[in-house]
Amino acid sequence: MLATRSELLEKIRLGEDSFLELKEVKFAGGKVRGPTQDGLADEMAAFANSAGGVLLLGVEDRSREVVGIEIDKLDAVEALLRQACEDAIKPPLAPIIERMTLPDTGGVERPIIRVEVTRSLFVHLSPGGYLQCVGSSKRPIPPDQLARLFQQRSQSRLIRFDETPVSRATLADLDEALWRRFVPMRHTGAPEILLSKLAMAARDEQDEWRPTVAGLLMGSYAVQRFLSGAFIQAVAYQGTHVVPTGESIYQRDAQDISGPLDRQILDACAFVRKNMRLAAYKHAQGGREDLPQFDMLAVFEAVTNAVAHRDYSMAGTKVRLRLFDDRLELFSPGMLPNTMTPESLPFRQSSRNEALTSLLARCPINNDVLTAHRQHFMDKRGEGVPIILEASERLAGRRPEYRLNDESELMLIIYGARMEQRT
Repeated sequence: MLATRSELLEKIRLGEDSFLELKEVKFAGGKVRGPTQDGLADEMAAFANSAGGVLLLGVEDRSREVVGIEIDKLDAVEALLRQACEDAIKPPLAPIIERMTLPDTGGVERPIIRVEVTRSLFVHLSPGGYLQCVGSSKRPIPPDQLARLFQQRSQSRLIRFDETPVSRATLADLDEALWRRFVPMRHTGAPEILLSKLAMAARDEQDEWRPTVAGLLMGSYAVQRFLSGAFIQAVAYQGTHVVPTGESIYQRDAQDISGPLDRQILDACAFVRKNMRLAAYKHAQGGREDLPQFDMLAVFEAVTNAVAHRDYSMAGTKVRLRLFDDRLELFSPGMLPNTMTPESLPFRQSSRNEALTSLLARCPINNDVLTAHRQHFMDKRGEGVPIILEASERLAGRRPEYRLNDESELMLIIYGARMEQRT
């Protein structure tokens, strides 16, 4: 990132932005007077919390002039940088610190220090708080965005959102019949202890027992009281577009599907089954066969993945299911975890919500058709995406597509089978 002289000089000419910070270094005797250790820590942490960037020491930010650092004082500047990384940033940073020269306005080569900070796998706290780069400035990360950032970078196990206690909820908000189904028959004890072992309850900062996000999602009929976006918005449209030209009635059916996640999955499948089209096939030897527009096993796997792997920390979002005459679209909030891409989904496994997926893997399916496929809503073998792709392509002759919208929403398109009457 900005590694060559020509790249650096061009960026300096253009000025500071989200990826470049310029600092003149001032001294009082043999000690660095400015920038301060805390100021350097804030700059580097903000880069690490964002997309990374380069800090140039020895370049004046307003005039954009290369003023340099005296050679015998480079050691003091580098020591200050290392102290800032190790003592003022939590967890500590390890940037690339490089000594180099750049020409000033008269063409004289001046020593400077280049500090390259890459996008971190962690979220870093500096003296100014949790900061991010917004243009040429640093700003505090809003609480809802900070929660998402912790979730997205949870390789370090700093936090998993589905295991966090929900402050406004109490254990009385959990339905005992719902959570007891996950407790092995031989296990007894106080409800809060059993729930904590299932990651359905945890102590909050005041040492009070609260349901976790996963606990409410699988153990409450009123989950939307606490997680307003924890539902599926299902709409069946007339035609192939949201608003077909010249038609006043364009929705054939609509339903907000709420309740425990296992109930949401089955109700969403029932919505698709009710609203999808069927084609009647007459065999030459007599008899008839109904061909569904969508493979319902693929729909089941798709809806299960959408609710199990979505980002529940994103306020104001929901899973959206849109059914058209030629396709089904499913939108799941959140970016893909752990460097996954839409192309790698059939080959890799990663779970944003480990507690939630563990509960779904223990939740029995009370549906005769789906029970023939497997006994529980999720498995640990990672077969869901291959089933979605292969079963749908076999029926419709066209492979489903995964797309990532604005790095914040995963979209799945399942194409329907052609519905012409055949004989």
